[in-house]
Amino acid sequence: MVVSVKEQSPDIAAAVSTPLEVREGWEKAEELELGAGDQGIMLGFACNETPELMPLPISLAHKLCRRLAEVRKQGIIPYLRPDGKSQVTIEYSFGVPKRVKTVVVSSQHDDGVELAHLQADIMEHVVHPVIPAELMNSETVYRINPSGRFVIGGPKGDSGLSGRKNIVDTYGSSGRHGGGSYSGKDPTKVDRSCSYAARYVAKNIVAAGLADRAEIELAYAIGVAHPVSVSVETFGTQNVDHDLIERLVKTHFDLRPAAIVRHLDLRRPIYRATAAYGHFGREDIDAPWEKTDKAELLRQEAGLPLAEGARS
Repeated sequence: MVVSVKEQSPDIAAAVSTPLEVREGWEKAEELELGAGDQGIMLGFACNETPELMPLPISLAHKLCRRLAEVRKQGIIPYLRPDGKSQVTIEYSFGVPKRVKTVVVSSQHDDGVELAHLQADIMEHVVHPVIPAELMNSETVYRINPSGRFVIGGPKGDSGLSGRKNIVDTYGSSGRHGGGSYSGKDPTKVDRSCSYAARYVAKNIVAAGLADRAEIELAYAIGVAHPVSVSVETFGTQNVDHDLIERLVKTHFDLRPAAIVRHLDLRRPIYRATAAYGHFGREDIDAPWEKTDKAELLRQEAGLPLAEGARS
């Protein structure tokens, strides 16, 4: 197979390398290296439902998929094949997770495996080790390989274009999405780098205790470095004045593409691991957008007590 890699459109490249602010003399070139590689809206989300500050449903779903791979590779359930997926439905009470309502797990398998045997193995070795017992009760529903047969998998069984995993790559149904996929794009493309930056901001807000839930919306115009819009939504869970949170974001986070790439050190080969198990809430990979290194600064400036053991 011959793969041809072509250069980016010169029209786009010119706008990216010399942003509008420089072309119109607003800022000096040495202070602003990149314009946004495209227009669009990017969103980042964080909440205090899990230690990694991710929504509980998507956190559990990714852990189920990771466990599926483990039991296959370790030979615990040797007849499983690589294709698999999961889904978890959580019942909430006043915004707090109450119980797991439904667990869905589907795994490709060798031909000839009895469905009842597969279901029992996945329940024992995948579902029960992952889903906390206190979140399950007699009303929890389990759908293990509900289609019955799953022998044909991978691209032969079901394929699609880049971006078809946008929601499972991010926050499940808990957080909104701007529509741009991440994989296959270098960090000059704001779909990727600025979505990471939005997660970084949201996670630091929640880690600082400024709000229990935070969503950051960033909007960009192609060839312009500064975002055309920065919006903060805390869903009524803020613990300090909402206007203060917005001011802190604009003061302490440089959301120009070049600044994001530099601060998060995104020009490194760190993206392969994001091909599975999502881009966010990852503590097992080098994901600098998951750092909470600004949380104590935000707490201090918001007038909240510092976390135990922290220094101002």
